[in-house]
Amino acid sequence: MNTAKKKSDLEAACIPLISETQKKYIHDHYRHHHLITILRFLVFFTFLIIWEAAGRFRLIDTFFFSSPSMVISYFVQMLADGSLFTHAGITLLETILSFLLITLISMLTATLLWYSRTLSEILEPYLVILNSLPKSALAPLLIVWLGTGTGTIIVAGISVAIFGSVINLYTGFRHTDPEKLKLIYTLGGNRFDAFHKVVLPSSIPVILSNMKVNIGLALVGVIIGEFLAARKGLGYLIIYGTQVFKLNMVITSIIILCIIAMGLYQCIQWLEHLYKKKK
Repeated sequence: MNTAKKKSDLEAACIPLISETQKKYIHDHYRHHHLITILRFLVFFTFLIIWEAAGRFRLIDTFFFSSPSMVISYFVQMLADGSLFTHAGITLLETILSFLLITLISMLTATLLWYSRTLSEILEPYLVILNSLPKSALAPLLIVWLGTGTGTIIVAGISVAIFGSVINLYTGFRHTDPEKLKLIYTLGGNRFDAFHKVVLPSSIPVILSNMKVNIGLALVGVIIGEFLAARKGLGYLIIYGTQVFKLNMVITSIIILCIIAMGLYQCIQWLEHLYKKKK
């Protein structure tokens, strides 16, 4: 009994006490976070109220600018006839496939460039040039080369982000701590050991940051492809709605795109949060 009591007393003594200053800091941190969240929603709802009021009082022409109530009405209509799930689902699938292929190809290419300094010196200028090209200019060529269809749209999504992604990852790999690499080589490790034990683990923040950028760029590329080569998808709805002056369709599709972009970004943010938690 005494042993158990001593053990519990020892465990209690080992638990670090939180000072009043630390408690105040945590309280202020959460308070600031909640205040920012409330203000964000306040700005958003204020914008919606002003937009709706401007339409109701005819300060703007709702035929061209629509209104929140008209957008909600069209959104409900899309839910009812199932077109929302069809078009949003196709765009989401194409974006996810483009993003996964961007991540895979850029990781493999950046790894290859890190392994071969000669290859990196040869290809780096070409990567910079291709990354600086306006990707919308490539879309018509992709249609001529590949035809219309899902494959062309996915390639368009990949083309927007792939070159910048390779450059960023390769730069991140090169900025690995040289002292750690020297230690691996001193202990008898080879280039493969240096990569998977030092370069890759230390580059995870760069990879996650790169993924955050790529998920948005993949969505942009997919929409560009759908503008030109699709018969379904949110990009198709936007271009079709513009042509027939169905602005409710256009604005509703854009809002759905914003929701998809936010959701995809939050998924990457969640992965980053898990990494930091384990670290």
